[in-house]
Amino acid sequence: MSPQIEACSAVSAFRVPVNTQEARSKRQQKASPTKARDGIADTQPLGVGKDRTLQTQRLLSHPPQSLHLVAPVWNGGTRGIGGLSRVVAPEGNQKKGKSLLQFLADRFYDVEALRDHLLRKRVSKVHQKNRPFNHINRRYGPYVAGAYFILKQGGAVRFQGREWIRPNQRGHFSLDFLKLQAVPVEAVDASGCAINYQGLDSLLALKELQSLWLQRCPHVDDWCLSRLHPLASSLQELSLAGCPLVSERGLACLHHLWNLRRLDISDLPAVSSPGLTRILVEEMLPSCEVLGADWAQGLKLGPEEQPRDTAGPIPA
Repeated sequence: MSPQIEACSAVSAFRVPVNTQEARSKRQQKASPTKARDGIADTQPLGVGKDRTLQTQRLLSHPPQSLHLVAPVWNGGTRGIGGLSRVVAPEGNQKKGKSLLQFLADRFYDVEALRDHLLRKRVSKVHQKNRPFNHINRRYGPYVAGAYFILKQGGAVRFQGREWIRPNQRGHFSLDFLKLQAVPVEAVDASGCAINYQGLDSLLALKELQSLWLQRCPHVDDWCLSRLHPLASSLQELSLAGCPLVSERGLACLHHLWNLRRLDISDLPAVSSPGLTRILVEEMLPSCEVLGADWAQGLKLGPEEQPRDTAGPIPA
């Protein structure tokens, strides 16, 4: 081959990639006329630029929803991102108090539901404690069943001619009284126990009961006192001191207890006029000694009975 032909072939081989590079540059300039007009060369591959262009068009055609941060607490101003107490540092005790109030307001229904659940659970527990022990009653009789009920409540019992039977600090007690099936129970100390209207079924079976202490029983109310009439012939001493639910209406139901000799009605917050109530109870039960309330307590004194101030200056 002649030297001229070889030189032309070399020049043609050298110009092929140059022409290819120029064609590619022209296609990119047509795809992005703005950059070509501004003199900015696009050095990215064609495929990558097209993908980004499609993503940009898609975002512009479907714009995202606006993001609005709402503060969960009221900060005295706008409800925006500046009021987020969990993100922004607290500015003082006043802001903490408002945050707590708003939190409680937002969770009001949750707190109310929790309160109702705890209340139902407490009521169910009280009913569980006051269930009768029918299997013990069928096997050992009403005296042993009544004594077992009181001991399980944490109280004390005394059989006729016997010593007091009390549970220890752990609530355990001896079962030797199971042999006293024919011995009646003459005294029951249920002070502070959770006995209620249903639990009185185990006590009313003790027909020879003479003394009954119901001091500081939180569930003993007027309805419970209305059920004590089956013990009218035997009950001689009754203590209701510190029962928060006993009022004048419940004390009026004690007129059936004609054999009652001693009644303690001290510290009854539901009784509005302790002095007047004592007078009425004494008239209702003339042979009973009423304790715990002064006859003048809760009564309004007349002008002539008002105490005089003896420490005042002596008139000239």
